[in-house]
Amino acid sequence: MLTITLDGSIVTVAMPTIQRDLGFTPAGLSWVVNAYLIAFGSLLLLAGRLGDLLGRTRMFLAGTAVFTLASLLAGAATTPALLIAARFLQGVGSAMAAAVGLGILITLFGEPRERARALAVFSFTGAAGASIGQVLGGILTDALSRHWIFFINLPIGAVAFLVARRVLPVDRGVGLAAGADVAGAALVTAGLMLGIYTVVKAEEYGWVSTPTLGLGAVSLALLGAFVVRQATARTPLMPLRVLRSRSVAGANLVQALMVAALFSFQVVVALHLQNVLGYGAAETGLAMLPAAVMIGGTSLGVSARLISRFGERAVLLTGIVLLIGALGFLTRVPADARYVTDLLPVMLLAAGFGLATPALTALGMSGAGEDDAGLASGLFNTTQQIGMAVGVAVLTTLAAARTDRMLGEGHGRAEALTAGYRLAFTVGTGLLVTAFGVALLVLRPARTHS
Repeated sequence: MLTITLDGSIVTVAMPTIQRDLGFTPAGLSWVVNAYLIAFGSLLLLAGRLGDLLGRTRMFLAGTAVFTLASLLAGAATTPALLIAARFLQGVGSAMAAAVGLGILITLFGEPRERARALAVFSFTGAAGASIGQVLGGILTDALSRHWIFFINLPIGAVAFLVARRVLPVDRGVGLAAGADVAGAALVTAGLMLGIYTVVKAEEYGWVSTPTLGLGAVSLALLGAFVVRQATARTPLMPLRVLRSRSVAGANLVQALMVAALFSFQVVVALHLQNVLGYGAAETGLAMLPAAVMIGGTSLGVSARLISRFGERAVLLTGIVLLIGALGFLTRVPADARYVTDLLPVMLLAAGFGLATPALTALGMSGAGEDDAGLASGLFNTTQQIGMAVGVAVLTTLAAARTDRMLGEGHGRAEALTAGYRLAFTVGTGLLVTAFGVALLVLRPARTHS
């Protein structure tokens, strides 16, 4: 899971080199990210249910193998088409492994205190992977070549596969007959794939353009047909009983809002550091390292104990408040920002993510039985990817539009870019305030553990 998260951020700092070496057009370059995102986000739900049916450990091993092989192909790619195809295959492998990862943890750690610790470690890997990816991507690209941002996955994937075979229990699953809903799988995969494609292309076509509205309508129709199918099928792919839990439904909605908002932290802050303040790729990763340290320290050292004492809901709300403070602080960031006074406090407030994520993960998995753990895991990861896709499209579009308007009015480049980034931070803050409201009103108070 660390490698999958790392792979999502390690590519971003090498994009200029990839464009130069392989001859990507500016529009085509975005598909190095989009191909991965579309495959990953659209296949999570299907992979999670197949993990319940065929065995979660089997699905995890198969996904790790596919991801590792695809990394080899991506590193060796010599044309844009080959790299995009390899990135799509990486997304397939990531979906297979990530969809069942939480399900495996939930079934292995049944005691509440142990489960809280396990989920804290799991959340830490996500934060660590994103931050390590930014630093490592710059170092590998500068010291070796862009090929190594993909080749680095090979030894890690091989070790993960061998260790997983040794330590994870072999589960046979409940069998395909218990839920092999082929029609439902086709509907949800096509609907999600088209929906994510629509979102990532909206920046190019415009949000109210005919292609965006038309593709969006088709996507919604496919997803609506999927819901109808699940309500009537004898063996549904996603039994709707999973969504009857206020904890599961509310936690997934909160996560989508949080992830969409926090895109403006992870990516837009990096853009501000590089495009306005003149930081290099490796410098940017190092500048954001304090956030990873705070998130990791909070996840591993504090969150499990607080959840055991005060419950998931209270810890989640506290974490969201800290994140609102972080993005709210960024809404006033100046064009000539100083790192120590204008950005470092934000990195420290990122500790809220280390509090919120383990608590939210526990809530998102709390309403699923053992037979549905893979499905709930896939659903939780799916909302994460959808939130990320929406965050990428909406926040970058708003920021770019504000920047273009400022440039047209005669403002300097640094001032115009900063104004666009501030707008992204403002919208992100609003999304977090909405997430806080949903968590407060929808999620039930968790039982306090002594």
